[in-house]
Amino acid sequence: MARNKEHYSCQNCGASYRKWQGQCDACQEWNTIQQDATSEAVPKGLSSGKGRHLEFTTLDTETRDYKRSLSGVAELDRVLGGGFVPGSSVLIGGDPGIGKSTILLQAVGVMAKAGYKCTYISGEEATAQISMRAKRLGLQDSPVKLAAANSLRDIVTSLEKEEAPNLLIIDSIQTMYADNLDSAPGTVSQVRACSQELIRLAKKLNCALMLVGHVTKDGQIAGPRVLEHMVDTVLYFEGDRGHQFRILRAVKNRFGATDEIGVFEMTDKGLQEVTNPSSLFLGNQDKAVSGASVFAGMEGTRPLLVEIQGLVAPSQQATPRRAVVGWDSSRLAMILAVLDARCGLSLAGNEVYLNVAGGLRVNEPAADLAVAAALVSSISDVPVPENSIIFGEIGLSGEIRSVGQTDARLKEAAKLGFTTAIIPVGSKVNEKSIRVIEIEHLSEIVRLFTANNDAS
Repeated sequence: MARNKEHYSCQNCGASYRKWQGQCDACQEWNTIQQDATSEAVPKGLSSGKGRHLEFTTLDTETRDYKRSLSGVAELDRVLGGGFVPGSSVLIGGDPGIGKSTILLQAVGVMAKAGYKCTYISGEEATAQISMRAKRLGLQDSPVKLAAANSLRDIVTSLEKEEAPNLLIIDSIQTMYADNLDSAPGTVSQVRACSQELIRLAKKLNCALMLVGHVTKDGQIAGPRVLEHMVDTVLYFEGDRGHQFRILRAVKNRFGATDEIGVFEMTDKGLQEVTNPSSLFLGNQDKAVSGASVFAGMEGTRPLLVEIQGLVAPSQQATPRRAVVGWDSSRLAMILAVLDARCGLSLAGNEVYLNVAGGLRVNEPAADLAVAAALVSSISDVPVPENSIIFGEIGLSGEIRSVGQTDARLKEAAKLGFTTAIIPVGSKVNEKSIRVIEIEHLSEIVRLFTANNDAS
């Protein structure tokens, strides 16, 4: 016979405990540990012979070729890997007001007009509010099935009685609740139970499921971490609310490439796709300005050119300030240390500011060389050579290490009118339409700006 035991879990991160304590050891938050309303049944043992026998296959077994459903929003389809896969589940998260509901409403509106059966269930807004947004987006004539509900039981019952949709959107999973649990909506147990049941339903109906998730103050999707493991695809909507650009990034995708991005521009008519994002993230290239370099990066399979701005200024404080926007502050500290120890540039008494233009966040180590070039250009007050792109990884000894997908980066730069590329030595280059300058050590970048300064 199963016995019951007390079980406690953190309502912020989902960590489990056998007894209550004030602070969660996993996320360091206070007063977030609560006792689960339903005690877990602990079986004494599982005997053999009472379960269903599994049918095993081999790796060369025949697989079904799923026909994807295109959303009609090219950037969204790109991030998903080519559209929605029937029976799959997608989780999208982002800051409040970033545009999650807007892009999903645009997607279901276009898909419904194309003949797909789409259902939109909102737990946050009334149907009248969603209709107002649809009119603003010009989608009021789209045959989307719309409902406002929070009860998981009502949602499952209604969908099983109706004709199965091609796409089901739940906005948001933190507002749903299962009435067999006594905990409040948004708690770990409710989010886990509701997600599991909706994913089961989507596989049963063979429809694509899209879950909207709230995020914490740290930018992570609220609720248990297991939620991201349960779904097939996890998308994050990024962007600074001070900029009009929005980045949709895939951090997990069982049916496509990870780290793929889609770029949108927020307008009064909703989110507009940006087909050539490199031109948007570049500043005014007509004027030579010191402290700015152009980095040729890769976001998933897409080459992307972005302007990196650096400023080095004397400081009157005992501890000079280091401010970074759009890049890793620890990598900036490493580059400053390499410039000091390997290149003889003393920056200890200077304030350093680094900014990635356009609100984009760069995670590639390949941006090291472009960051160093922007900083050295600011120190020497000499602009980076005109129409030049820069990329390469910097080692602790000052050597410049090669990076992948060099030709894709160079082709994107040549398409936008750049004529010179400063890249690591030994890179495999097949692109002949752009002049290549190979460097081996970071000190060569310093000498480049010193020589230009002497010449001027």
